[in-house]
Amino acid sequence: MQKIQVLIADDDSLIREGLKIILDMDERFHVVDTVDNGLKAIESCKNKPIDVALLDMRMPVMNGVEAIKYISNSSKVKILVLTTFDEDDYIKEALKYGAKGYILKNNTPDAIKNAIISVYHGSNVIEDVIMEKLKQGFVDTDDNKIDINKFTKREIEVIKYISKGLSNKEISEKLFLSEGTVKNYITNILNKTELKHRTQIAIYYINGKIE
Repeated sequence: MQKIQVLIADDDSLIREGLKIILDMDERFHVVDTVDNGLKAIESCKNKPIDVALLDMRMPVMNGVEAIKYISNSSKVKILVLTTFDEDDYIKEALKYGAKGYILKNNTPDAIKNAIISVYHGSNVIEDVIMEKLKQGFVDTDDNKIDINKFTKREIEVIKYISKGLSNKEISEKLFLSEGTVKNYITNILNKTELKHRTQIAIYYINGKIE
């Protein structure tokens, strides 16, 4: 079984080393690197074979948001925010710039592992308390709504499944399509909306901004 290659970026050495021990004890994971700031996280993602990057938000030298921007635009690394901070600005910026998940550090080790696996397989993972904030509409509230009539019936189905957190594989099984076809639909949706990634599609739909 191929192990998920993980980067841990956190300025708290206890968190870094504790997570490394927990993940490396599980045969499904291999911690490739641990770093203490966003700039080092970027360098690691550029130079090492990383599948999922666990990023804290508040770090010295470069914070998590700035690191997310660069990593999302320059690599295929999937980003899972693991932090103690659930402030609106952090959530908004992290998801806007490409984070595939946002969870808090008070989760159990099993919950964190499951989140890594879900993000690795293409699903969005949003903590319940974070999802409630999204539903309250604080994210992208100033943006214009998107006319649902610009989408085909199949694209609307894909949007609904994305908003439920399904991966491309799960959507393909639901709609009896290949994963490649689902990816093409998502690309078309992103092009029509000028959004950057599937998490934004979910946020727009949850907030009633696609109608």
